[in-house]
This record gives sequence, structure tokens and C-alpha cells, in this order.
Amino acid sequence: MSDLAPASADYSGMQGDIIALLEAARRTAARSVNALMTASYWEIGRRILEFEQGGQDRATYGEALIQRLSADLTRCFGRGFSPRNIEQMRQFYQCWPAEQIRQTLSGKLATGKIPQTVSAELTSSLISQTPSALSADLPALAQAFPLPWSAYVRLLSVKNEMARAFYETEALRGGWSVRQLDRQIGSQFYERTALSHNKVAMLQKGEDSESGDVLTPEQAIKDPFVLEFLNLKDEYSESDLEDALIQHLADFLLELGDDFTFVGRQRRLRIDDNWFRIDLLFFHRQLKCLVVIDLKVGKFSYADAGQMHLYLNYAREHWMKPGENPPVGLILCAEKGAAEAHYALEGLSNKVLAAEYQMMLPDEKLLADELDKTRRALDARRVGQSGEDEAVE
Repeated sequence: MSDLAPASADYSGMQGDIIALLEAARRTAARSVNALMTASYWEIGRRILEFEQGGQDRATYGEALIQRLSADLTRCFGRGFSPRNIEQMRQFYQCWPAEQIRQTLSGKLATGKIPQTVSAELTSSLISQTPSALSADLPALAQAFPLPWSAYVRLLSVKNEMARAFYETEALRGGWSVRQLDRQIGSQFYERTALSHNKVAMLQKGEDSESGDVLTPEQAIKDPFVLEFLNLKDEYSESDLEDALIQHLADFLLELGDDFTFVGRQRRLRIDDNWFRIDLLFFHRQLKCLVVIDLKVGKFSYADAGQMHLYLNYAREHWMKPGENPPVGLILCAEKGAAEAHYALEGLSNKVLAAEYQMMLPDEKLLADELDKTRRALDARRVGQSGEDEAVE
């Protein structure tokens, strides 16, 4: 070791501090983006509702307004302004009205949680009628929304006002992630707590998180709502291995001939308020159908088949064009030493079409063998690189 090299213990301590600093900064950045986004959407909801209250009938006029605004905003800003999203912004303002926000900001100002640069007049002038003044005050307004936008979207699905307030309070008190909030709402935690004879114990139990509840800063930034708000590209993979396998699979299918045409990678879709991503989407020219491909770095399960049929139903309804045949699904499981490939053909309208699909699509064994071979090559390359790194050290 060189005399200039730092002591191992000293370096480890410094490295740990820097890692902690960067992780904290990323979490703070994710929270800041989410808070500003939520404040903006609250303001959009306020403007829509106040515009509607100009004497027009909501039932006939409101829907047309949402549709027109959706088209205009999508043309200006791209994704994130579907009619459903804009309607949720409108509902958001209704469920968290201006008076409630004023009280929240006043309380935070009184306890010193809002910086002193924000004057006392802010809480009365913040909800003003001047759009330019409001835009300048968005960072202050964001102080009223400590939860991410995806959490408020989940809360909007809770129709009981008392239950919604309960989940919001517990999410703040317990520091729940969106996944934890979703799990607690799904398990009817409010109703179970209300019926319990030991409510304190129930609330304490509700603070317990599960392994899948915690979100990394990267996952928070890659929240589909955040990506839409920032108009960022929505392509990512769970791991370097999965990313490499997906890329190789795309190249392999294109090399099989001119039947496969690449459509997209990591294609995002929204079903209700849940987000999914399809690894690869191709169009088969002879079969005249979409091919939905889902890669699992693990063993095949019936849940994978169920999820694929969900994708196919969505693709059939939203992506299939007139004159095309129903989409087909391909599930690839790249478990080490046991790669599998499965076509999902059950949704086809007749057996003749299913037989045609099976004749023209690549053999399942061919795909599984290629996947297994690719994984072994990637593993070998990784081991080789690791050995080179050790030799350098």
C-alpha cells in the first residue's frame, strides 16, 4: 500500500458519511419535486373548480371542460394530463379545500416549520386570485403537502372522509411509504382499528413496515407521476442483468427475420391507479398482431400468467388498431439454470388463429435456450471483470 493511501478505517468512515449525505440529498430532492408537483395539481384543481362555478352545470359542462383542457395541456406539455388525471386534480382540491390548506400553513408557520422568510401574511394571501402571485408562492404552498402525489391519489379512492383523514394522519405519523399506505387501505386498517378493543396496539402494529414497503430515492424519482410531471423518459430496469437480457432479447428477435418490428421498451400502462411496465413490445408483420413480452429474472408462476393476461386485455382495448389480430403474450423466465418461455394464447378468438400463431412465432424452447445462454455469458463476463478488478487492486 502506498504511503499516501488513507488509513482503511478513516477512509471507510468518510465514504460512509458521503454515501449517507448523497442518499439524504436524493430523498430530499424526490420529496421537493413531489411537493411542488402536488401543489401545482392542487392549484390546477382550484382553477378548474372556480371556473366551473361561473354558473355552468357540472354534469354537462364539466366533462367537456375536462376533455378540452386535457387535449390542450397534452399538446403543450405531453404526458400526465389525461382526462382521468385532470379529474383527480379537481377532486384533490375538493377533498383538501382552501380553508383546510390555510389552517395547515398557519399551523406550520406558528410552530416554525415554515422558514421565517415566509411572512405571516402568506397564509391569507396565498390562496389568492392572481395566477402570477400564486406561481411565485408554489414552494410555500408545497409545505402543506408532505405526502407524495401518488399517496394523495391513493387517498382519493377512500370515499369515507373520516377514513381518508385517518389514513392521511397515520401515514404522516408513521412515515408510511406509498406502498405501505396502499397495503393498509387494502387491508381495511381503519375499519379494523375502529372495531378493535385495543386501538393503541393496533396503531402501533400499523407502524410496522414490510420488506417491500421501503422506497429507494431512485424509485421515488422514477415514480410514473414524477416522470410525467418532469416530462422525463420512462425507461428503466430493475437490475443490470435484467437490462442486459432485455436488450439482447430485442436484438435476437430482430435478427430472426423481418417479421418482428420493434415498438417499445419498458412501455408503461396505468390500470385504475396502479402502474405496470411491459418490458418489450413488438409488432409481428405476418400475424398482424402486437407481441407483449414480459421478462422475469426468476421462476415462472401462475401470477405471471395472470399479469400477462391483464396486459393483453389492456393492449387489446387501448393499443390494438382496426384490422389487427388480438395481441399475444410471451413470458420469459430467466431463473439461473432453468430458463422457460411461455406464450399466452388463451385469449384468442378461435383455434385456427391460435394454431397460426404457434406456427409463425419462434419456438418456446429456442427462446428459452437463447435466454439461458445469454445469462450464462453475462454471468461469466461479470466473474471475469470481478477477477480483473481484484488483480488491479
